[in-house]
Amino acid sequence: MIWIVSGCGKQSENVNAAEGSSAFPVKVVTVAARPVAESTEYLATLKSRNAASLQPQVEGDITKIFVHSGQVVEVGAPILEIDPRKQEATLNNQEAAHKSKLATMELNRIELERRQKLYSAGVIAKADLDAAQGAYDSSRADVEALEAGIREQRVQLHYYTVKAPAAGMIGDVPVHVGDRVSTTTLLTTLDSGASLEAYVNIPAEKASSTRLGLPVEIMGDDGKAAQRTRVSFISPQVDSSSQTLLLKAPIANAEGKFRTAQTVHVRVIWTERNAPVIPMTAVSRLSGKVFAFVAEGDGNQAVARQKAIQVGDLIGNDYVVLSGLQPGERLITTSVQMLADGMRVVPQS
Repeated sequence: MIWIVSGCGKQSENVNAAEGSSAFPVKVVTVAARPVAESTEYLATLKSRNAASLQPQVEGDITKIFVHSGQVVEVGAPILEIDPRKQEATLNNQEAAHKSKLATMELNRIELERRQKLYSAGVIAKADLDAAQGAYDSSRADVEALEAGIREQRVQLHYYTVKAPAAGMIGDVPVHVGDRVSTTTLLTTLDSGASLEAYVNIPAEKASSTRLGLPVEIMGDDGKAAQRTRVSFISPQVDSSSQTLLLKAPIANAEGKFRTAQTVHVRVIWTERNAPVIPMTAVSRLSGKVFAFVAEGDGNQAVARQKAIQVGDLIGNDYVVLSGLQPGERLITTSVQMLADGMRVVPQS
């Protein structure tokens, strides 16, 4: 009996050792919920909110160009000069005429004062006084009209030097010294580049889902969101030719990462909610169904439990779990193809 009992004890120890050796080491992570977005990706065109096309307000030949393409200028900096000599001559003529009219007005004033004294003394008739008053009033009106014309010509003279209306970067300068320009000629462009707008055209059937404040993510070259903004404008009508609806979203560009007229990928986020997200390596598929394993128990006493789950979109390398898993469960992420339901495992964080 003693020998038999001793033999059974050894057999029991062997069985326990075998069971201990069958426990499979796996890595686990705790299932956690995080914000998940329902979104659609579109192409958008960036347009500047502070870009200006510079055109002259006068006609003439270009005599000087003070800037070059790509140069950053301050507000009021001279851009180019149009030959001002004809305008200067016109101004000089008007100023000379103004002096002549001033002299005439002064003579008429003296004559008026003289006739007022004579009229008061009863020497001349009232008609003579009225004639002197009329001559003085007429000459004064001529002087005032010339002064108004001179002020206008001086303002006009300022237009012959085209200046920057704001601080920014000079674009292409398609004109050259000697070119004759008119008020419709494009001289150059000026763009501060600090504030842009993304123009996003979405299909008309999505119009009912749009709203002001809708989140929009600007995607970088690495496929990740480089900036998050919100819709600030929704067109009141659909484009009849393309059947698309225009949305606008402001973009901060103080660091100059983006350029005017650049085409970028944007992600319009329709809804956001919290949902469990798991690595794709933790998912297995069998007969069209999707499964995942969770570790139940603690330490060496844990076992793998297979769960049928439903997954949604793939975000990067992670699946969004629609059902079957709850936050807080310990998800097995390695060797899932080698596991079976109820198999002993050794969880490793």
